[in-house]
Amino acid sequence: MFEMSGGLKIGLGICYDIRFPELSLLLARKGCKLLVFPGAFNMTTGPAHWELLQRGRALDNQSYIAACSPARDTKATYTAWGHSSVVDPWGDVIIKAEESETIICTDIDLDRVDSVRQQIPVQTQKRNDIYQLKDC
Repeated sequence: MFEMSGGLKIGLGICYDIRFPELSLLLARKGCKLLVFPGAFNMTTGPAHWELLQRGRALDNQSYIAACSPARDTKATYTAWGHSSVVDPWGDVIIKAEESETIICTDIDLDRVDSVRQQIPVQTQKRNDIYQLKDC
């Protein structure tokens, strides 16, 4: 986790971390409104899981998710799926690259995080006495 000037807290995981909702939850509890996952899902897991996991983590934590992937290179020994994207706190994909090398850029509205969290206040309604998650 790191903090930008102006107070924006950004959580950072790596490729496989996106599969574990607990890490994202801990980062959201620490005030992160944007979670970033660089990753290189392959041609099997990419089409099946890459976007689904991003949308799931966005919904779980009512946070923006930015997932960046290398472009697909079919001549490489490891072929990445590609498809970098940004997902909003409602789970909508707001921008997505294809498999080729490109730069994607979008504005994110941090007030949207607060709005979604007010509409469905899961962070305050969760039974933390039942679901304990400890930060090490």
